[in-house]
Amino acid sequence: MKKIYLFLCLLIAAGCTQAQTLGANSGIPPYHILTTDSVYVTPANLKKNKPVMIIYFAPDCSHCQHLMYDLKPELKQLQNVQIVMITFVNQLKAIQVFQRDFDLTKYHNITIGTEGYTYVVQKYYQIQNTPFIAIYDKNGKISKTYNKVPTIPVLMQAVKKV
Repeated sequence: MKKIYLFLCLLIAAGCTQAQTLGANSGIPPYHILTTDSVYVTPANLKKNKPVMIIYFAPDCSHCQHLMYDLKPELKQLQNVQIVMITFVNQLKAIQVFQRDFDLTKYHNITIGTEGYTYVVQKYYQIQNTPFIAIYDKNGKISKTYNKVPTIPVLMQAVKKV
């Protein structure tokens, strides 16, 4: 009886670890974010047949700020890519300041917001550091992820492939 119990426990544990590793490979995460306009958006708000770039960031993260400084000159080339910037920071004012500082409101393909204390996206990708970037093709299939900031040419090349 103890062997059966032990076997079942191992089977359940293996199933749980498999479920965690499948998350990032199974499509766009089921986020629910509050935007700087105080509107909630989900993946259902994304336009069909367009690539998606998810950037998980923190407004006060120096690496995230440097990414945006470097990426800003390339944003016109990314007009066909839906960019969803998600943070765990629950202070809407901090996110609005980040958005204002990088003049992101003029880019209609960029959505920026907070997932608050749900950490759905953070758990989905098992994010340890910010910024984290995930690129999806027009069918919602993951193409590339970056746990560390890539160079802008590398990032732009990855986006052009989708």
